[in-house]
Amino acid sequence: MTEINLQQTILRNLLTNDSYMRKVAAFLSPDYFEGTYSGLFKEFTSYIAKFNKLPTIEAFKIEIDSADRLTDEQYRHAMEILPDIFNYSAEDGDWLVDRTEKWCQDRAVFNAVMESISILDGKHQKLSKNAIPDILSKALGVSFDANIGHDYLENIDDRWDFYHLDEERISFDMDYFNRITKGGLPNKTLNIALAGTGVGKSLFMCHCAGAALSQGKNVLYITMEMAEERIAERIDANLLNVPIDQLEHLSKDMFTNRVKGIADKTSGKLIIKEYPTGSAHSNHFRALMNELKLKKKFIPDMIFIDYLNICASSRMKSMGGAINSYTYIKSIAEELRGLAVEFDVPIISATQTTRSGYGNDDVGLEDTSESFGLPATADLMFALISNDELSSNGQMLVKQLKNRYNDPGANQRFVVGIDRSKMRLFDVDQNDSPLNKEVDDGPAFDNSNSGQRINTEKFENFTF
Repeated sequence: MTEINLQQTILRNLLTNDSYMRKVAAFLSPDYFEGTYSGLFKEFTSYIAKFNKLPTIEAFKIEIDSADRLTDEQYRHAMEILPDIFNYSAEDGDWLVDRTEKWCQDRAVFNAVMESISILDGKHQKLSKNAIPDILSKALGVSFDANIGHDYLENIDDRWDFYHLDEERISFDMDYFNRITKGGLPNKTLNIALAGTGVGKSLFMCHCAGAALSQGKNVLYITMEMAEERIAERIDANLLNVPIDQLEHLSKDMFTNRVKGIADKTSGKLIIKEYPTGSAHSNHFRALMNELKLKKKFIPDMIFIDYLNICASSRMKSMGGAINSYTYIKSIAEELRGLAVEFDVPIISATQTTRSGYGNDDVGLEDTSESFGLPATADLMFALISNDELSSNGQMLVKQLKNRYNDPGANQRFVVGIDRSKMRLFDVDQNDSPLNKEVDDGPAFDNSNSGQRINTEKFENFTF
């Protein structure tokens, strides 16, 4: 069957075979057809959109005449072939759908290659060379997905299987984080740590990046706050178990051997990429991942972005105060979560607390700086809290703020050990904390020094 005959067969069945039309029409594009067939397909989609039923040949001709979108040559050709197109002949339905899908895939790849050539020749007005991997990837991903939703009453077996499916997760090396996430972070999620300046946002992400690498995972760490070497230095301190201020005193042979020892124990890789503050957005990250895949065969299992508030938005430009911070930060969060879904990975990032949240012993969602749209978008959000008592005991308080994986009321507050010299976090006995009453025992603020003072004053001023 020639290409032209196949186009005509597809178009004939679109116009005369209702079952076939409803299976495949949504996946077809005018770009797949050539010449007159492309014009007739556009007229077909316009008719279906208006009337949601197949046309007669007379009605279709009238619509073509009234639209007047075909050139004179295309119009003459259309009038010649329409009688044959509307001369319905039954085809094997499964074969036709399968053949149509393969044809769409071939046409999508051909169009992508031609567009890539146009970009390389400098003739494309909008796209640069960095867009080529994405164009080809989308073309190669063309397929007919017949799933149009979950039927609650009919898809009982599918739902039962889902309830008993072991979802792939990337686990933490800390017990309570695994408890609150039911074993780790699922793919296609955005996870946010909320903390004040200097509390430990980057420390938390560097520790988790090192732990994921030790598990054999491929980790991409994107930084817009510190240099690549500074992030690597923190991860070195963590994985080599050496205080960060002592790394420079290691001999080159000792340093090299220790890093090789880590490499021998893991099958994963860790890539750290620095962007200027406020200049990089999701499209830059997408291009980076496509480039890493092509040049290094590196596909991340987990992405860290340090940190969300100093990313840019690919959809909005924050210039001259024309866009409020709520809309802008929410846009960034939505784009990063979309990136997580597109590449099927969990993304971990962080955000700052407001001035009122800094030093607060009971940080809440309302203490999120710049935009409350961020917690609305995140799948998991937790606060990292430190004060003098916790610091003196080498601990940090973690408070759940939002959790789509588990009941946020269970283990709402817990403490983890922190070794800032080695950029490490670790499990501790919850009863050993000076603030052990905070662990699942009422509001943390009530148990803090300030909270206890206020409650005491209320009690002393109460008249019996």
